[in-house]
Amino acid sequence: MKRFIRQLFIFLFTIALIGCGKQADNGKGAQGDGSKKKSRGLIGATCMNIANPFFKVIEENMRDEAAKHGYDLIYLGCEMDISKQQKQIQDFLAKGVVAVAVNPKDSKAIGTSVKECNNANVPVFSFDVRVQAPDAKVVSHVGTDNFQGGELAGEAMIKALGEAGGKVVVIDFRAAESCIERVKGFKKVIDAYNAERESGKIEIAAELSGEGLRDKGFKAAEDALQQVPDMRGIFAINDPSGLGAVGALEKAGKLEQVTVIAFDGMPAGKQAIKDGKIYADPVQHPDKIGRECIRAIVSHLSGEEVPANVNIPASLYTKETADKDTSLN
Repeated sequence: MKRFIRQLFIFLFTIALIGCGKQADNGKGAQGDGSKKKSRGLIGATCMNIANPFFKVIEENMRDEAAKHGYDLIYLGCEMDISKQQKQIQDFLAKGVVAVAVNPKDSKAIGTSVKECNNANVPVFSFDVRVQAPDAKVVSHVGTDNFQGGELAGEAMIKALGEAGGKVVVIDFRAAESCIERVKGFKKVIDAYNAERESGKIEIAAELSGEGLRDKGFKAAEDALQQVPDMRGIFAINDPSGLGAVGALEKAGKLEQVTVIAFDGMPAGKQAIKDGKIYADPVQHPDKIGRECIRAIVSHLSGEEVPANVNIPASLYTKETADKDTSLN
């Protein structure tokens, strides 16, 4: 009997040990599976208009790249309100971010916020649009080579209008340095083309602000039709303003008369090119912009030197390109 009791005790004790062992293992497993690696820090990013699909693509790639390197990301849009963007950056600093990435709504007005970051020893990086404020220190700018993209737009306009030339209207956004550069590149190519010709020149008959927005682009194109009724082309500095111009031309029954060239290469813009409503787009690569911006931040925080400018060339997206694009309808 004693032997049986002793064996029973040993058996129960062994079972208890196994149970404890499993519980301990499970505890470790749960902790290992459920716990996240400690974040290396929070990066704050703010863009001018998060409703623009271009900036959503940047966000997705920023977030993915930041996670790969162990950083968290907060990404906000100021909805074209510079005072809101300035407040966002103040909030970033209050949250203790390790770096700030800014796509300024206003290249100069954002300078006060950049200086606040400088004073707090928080490095600032810009993406898509440069900071153009005196004494505002930005470690690195990552964005499209907008001047080169504007040159592509100019070459496309020359090809579209042919030997006859004609009057062209620019729908711009002068508060954004990137858009200013696009227009400069466009004008350079048009001016060079005109300098070699006696006839069939291309005249930039008007420049109207569309603020980079679809509804404002619509209104600018309506105004252009009143000011330059015989215009043959519109260069819009981004897809939303270009699509707005298309809407105004369709409403007026003038889409066949006017060639529209936009900029960006967002899905709606590409679809409009396939549908024959927009002639061509210099295409940006927002996925690369997002990733390269985070890589520059990570390299800088790791003590490495990063280039002051990371220029990503644009490429021209045409009807021929669109017809081969399986992502479109």
